[in-house]
Amino acid sequence: MHSSVPQFDPFTSRLLAVIRFAVRILAVLMVFVILMGVADVVWVLYNKLIEPPFMLLQISDILATFGAFMAVLIAIEIFVNITIYLREDVIHIRIVMATALMAIARKVIILDLDELTPPYLWGLAGVTLAMSVGYWLVVAHPWATQHADVQAQDNHPLSGPSNTSDSSPSNETL
Repeated sequence: MHSSVPQFDPFTSRLLAVIRFAVRILAVLMVFVILMGVADVVWVLYNKLIEPPFMLLQISDILATFGAFMAVLIAIEIFVNITIYLREDVIHIRIVMATALMAIARKVIILDLDELTPPYLWGLAGVTLAMSVGYWLVVAHPWATQHADVQAQDNHPLSGPSNTSDSSPSNETL
């Protein structure tokens, strides 16, 4: 065992094992949610395309489809957060913030401007600006280390094998 890994008493170790098991259950459930989200997108598109006018989508249908796509992508990012936590026992703020920005983008894409008040739009603009600046500070700001970005990309479970010669044995399976 590494010297940097904290040693816990047996009770705490058992509790941590229960938490890791619960996180694995969440990962399995998230895969189910993703598959159901994809099925929903396919079903909604199919139904909209067979309605008159045949094979044509209205703008509202396209926006609803974009929202459903974004919801699936957000679920995939949450799954990535879970799998990275399982591998490293740490929550990467970069990925969490990227997921939040994706959720904000989804909200902006599906906005119905006829039903919203100016204060709501100002609030959404403020949240978008704050998250964007926060993401920039964490990821793209000159103070952010290049090493952290490369390491985060290498650890992304959906990015495929890395191009580095390091073949670390930390690729734990769910």
